[in-house]
Amino acid sequence: MPEVITTKPANKPPPKRKEPKMRNFWEHLEKLRRHLIRALTAMVLFSVLAFLNRHFIFDTILLSPRNPGFPTNVFLCNIGKLLNVESLCFNTEALKIINVSMSGQFLTHLYVSFIAGTIVAFPYVLYEIWNYVAGILKVRTTKAAVLPVVGGTVLFASGVVFSYFLIVPLTVNFLGSYHVSGEVQNSITLSSYIGTVSSLVLGVGIVFELPIVMYLLARQGLVTPEFLKTKRKYTIVILLTISAIITPPDIISQIMVCLPLILLYEISIMVASVAGRKSESSV
Repeated sequence: MPEVITTKPANKPPPKRKEPKMRNFWEHLEKLRRHLIRALTAMVLFSVLAFLNRHFIFDTILLSPRNPGFPTNVFLCNIGKLLNVESLCFNTEALKIINVSMSGQFLTHLYVSFIAGTIVAFPYVLYEIWNYVAGILKVRTTKAAVLPVVGGTVLFASGVVFSYFLIVPLTVNFLGSYHVSGEVQNSITLSSYIGTVSSLVLGVGIVFELPIVMYLLARQGLVTPEFLKTKRKYTIVILLTISAIITPPDIISQIMVCLPLILLYEISIMVASVAGRKSESSV
């Protein structure tokens, strides 16, 4: 009887188990939590530092745009005298600010400290945001962080400076000195003044990040320069809406905010072109 030879099947490696999507979700959430904690810690530390320097924050920075001696007010008034346009000299004395709430000044102090801490800590917050986004996009090179972090910081600082030295004094002096009748006197509350200044400074600083956002989207192929060009007229409407949200309800402030945003959008188109070429060369 012929001998039957039996061969054992070769041991096949066990199939690799796919990592559950839920596990990936919780890992990303945990990484996000760590980045947020570090960013919030920096914001809190700078907020405490701002809280301890309230005289400098309020007297030197926040309340200065209402004074006739503020550099922008002096410059505009000199231009007005040169052109014989008296309306450019908004006021001859500092705008008076009142407080009508028992806890108003203390709560305003806390609010301003947090806003100041956020502005000072913004470069580090941006760095933490980029580290998280870079992990998702699997960007390993340090060189890739230069434009998002450094460029984002420069744009944010430019927006803050532009708003503080141009939009804020014009808005504060125009609205604060505007009268519908000589029988009606303006009494500007502290919360109204601080809310206007902080929303303008922080809001304009954030929307100045538009080129960086477009750069990241273009690197991922989500937007193209051609797409941005064809949607230009719709974008102008959106930018006008954003300007209306972050500025007081007057057309002058909205136009002054919207014009640089339109310029930044045009810069974003050029940045998207550069990012698109880099993305194609890396493929």
